[in-house]
Amino acid sequence: MKSVLKTITVAAVLFAGAVGFANGPAKSEVEKKLVTVELDPVFVKKGDTLLINLLNLSQENVTLKVYDSEGRLVFSEKIEGEVVVEKAFNFEKAYEDEYTVIVADASGTYKEKVSVR
Repeated sequence: MKSVLKTITVAAVLFAGAVGFANGPAKSEVEKKLVTVELDPVFVKKGDTLLINLLNLSQENVTLKVYDSEGRLVFSEKIEGEVVVEKAFNFEKAYEDEYTVIVADASGTYKEKVSVR
């Protein structure tokens, strides 16, 4: 009788251990932290061309604007729902001036100056 009781006790302990191991520790919880990635646009100047590249993971609206040195709007474009925003501005035939290129998205506003001589 004692050997049957020992066998049942051992089986119950093993079963409880297996169930506890399968469910994980009783008081531990998995905490999920979402990672937010905020990337600034990349401005690359190649000769008279300004290349813009922006990773827009949120797919929010992105506004591109170009102003001359007197604050006049020369170019404006609104890009909607794109994950990757790429734009090339060719200043080869532009008038001599200082231009400001502005990229605005949900994360902020970014500026780059271009001198045409």
